[in-house]
Amino acid sequence: MPKPILYYAKLSPPSRAVMLTAKEIGVDLELKAINLIKGEHLTPEFIKINPQHTIPTLDDNGIIVYDSHAICSYLVEKYAKSDKLYPKDLVKRAEVDARMHYDSGFLFARLRFLYEPILYHGSTDCSIDKIAYIQKTYDTMEAFLKDSQYLCGQDLTIADFCCIATISSMDDVAPIDPTKYPKLLAWMKRLSGLPYYSSLNEEGAVELKELFKAKLAENRNKG
Repeated sequence: MPKPILYYAKLSPPSRAVMLTAKEIGVDLELKAINLIKGEHLTPEFIKINPQHTIPTLDDNGIIVYDSHAICSYLVEKYAKSDKLYPKDLVKRAEVDARMHYDSGFLFARLRFLYEPILYHGSTDCSIDKIAYIQKTYDTMEAFLKDSQYLCGQDLTIADFCCIATISSMDDVAPIDPTKYPKLLAWMKRLSGLPYYSSLNEEGAVELKELFKAKLAENRNKG
């Protein structure tokens, strides 16, 4: 059977969350890079696959799934040998879902609020208010981790992959105070110890942060 195809970008936190999940459960993906800066996600060919024209997008032998959180849960349900990453227990699963909604509704939404205008629309607005808006999310993350190693208890779940991909992509621009957020930083260090973390997440996160800084400087110089 052909490998599932993942349309992705290394810069994209949601793409990296999916790749972390696939690696953890042993699913070999065929990767097809999409250049967001060049607008390759807006071509008629890609929109035909995904009318929402977002990445990542999964093509699992004709089954199309988009939204990283949906893809992560789909991969675990279909391919994982256990349900540890996405528990079948209703209460545990609700907690994982809630953390993933926190990523999409707060973490990633606030990253986009700062990054997107600068990367795509020539903005120079990297204000203290926007940075503080991101940093407010760290309070909640610290609370999630108050009594546990991971976001949903003592076991790694797909919620951890989704949230770490986002936070590691903005922690330079919106620094994490070690005195206020020791649990959050310990969690990030714990995940960075995964053998595949550097190649599948850290490299892309660093690349995105460097691109953000370069585009901000370029936009300011134009002004």
